Amino acid sequence: MNVVTTLIKSRHSVRKYKPDPLDERAIQDALECAALAPTARNVQPWLFGVVRDKHVLKTIAGLAANGPFIADCAACFFVFCERKELYYLEDGCAATENLILALQAYGISSCWVAGDKKEYAEPVRKLLNVPETYTLVSLVAAGIPAEVTIAPKKPLKKLVFFEQYKKE
Repeated sequence: MNVVTTLIKSRHSVRKYKPDPLDERAIQDALECAALAPTARNVQPWLFGVVRDKHVLKTIAGLAANGPFIADCAACFFVFCERKELYYLEDGCAATENLILALQAYGISSCWVAGDKKEYAEPVRKLLNVPETYTLVSLVAAGIPAEVTIAPKKPLKKLVFFEQYKKE
């Protein structure tokens, strides 16, 4: 393994965080990494947001059905993309993964919460005053882990085929 594959293999979704604030340099570096994600035709359709205000985090946690733990994270990152772009979802997901891996490199755990096509996408967009031309792709709750629970993963042999799929 090398440093990148070790980083990827060490990442797990975390939903319980310590109250510690995040390092500003880590936040800026993670945002820069998100902005450097691959994008179809180099459109770079994204807009990134960061919320640390506890009142706003609680409001967002109340909106996002799958994200009640957002209320207790140190920061929540938002990936919005221009909805008119054909590959906004793919581009936004690539940026989200870069963001998550960059945070992991600083020892900051996170949990990706879906945004695209969710009933709370528009209320979150409006709450954060993001222009209507953008749509929410993802929310990333982040913080110093208070508890890490590692979910089992399927074995690689059940997920991969070479040349042509053969049913066993």
